[in-house]
This record gives sequence, C-alpha cells and structure tokens, in this order.
Amino acid sequence: MKANREIRTRIFVNGLRNWQVAEAAGISDSRFSVWLRTPLNEERKARVEKAINSLVNEGGE
Repeated sequence: MKANREIRTRIFVNGLRNWQVAEAAGISDSRFSVWLRTPLNEERKARVEKAINSLVNEGGE
C-alpha cells in the first residue's frame, strides 16, 4: 500500500496535479514527490491539506 493514499486520492478526485499542490504549499514539485513516499508528519500533512483545500476552493469561485 502506498503512503499517503488519502492525500493522493484527494488530489486525483479534485482533478489537481501534484505540482499545483506543491506550489500552493510553497515547496518544489520534486520535494512534494519525496514527501509523498513516506507517511507525512502532522505538520506536513496539515500544510498539504491546506494547499489542497485552497486549490479546491479557488477552482469553485
């Protein structure tokens, strides 16, 4: 089972790309890819979820 399946699923379901989430989180897309390889700590998970929420809300306006 891949790490961070819930986050990967949210990105896919909302039609986002990893690079978009990385940019919204203020990190490079390659760094985000590294982050997704192992379970995220609470701080990183919150940062990524905030970025996803921001992008989803931005698309809905």
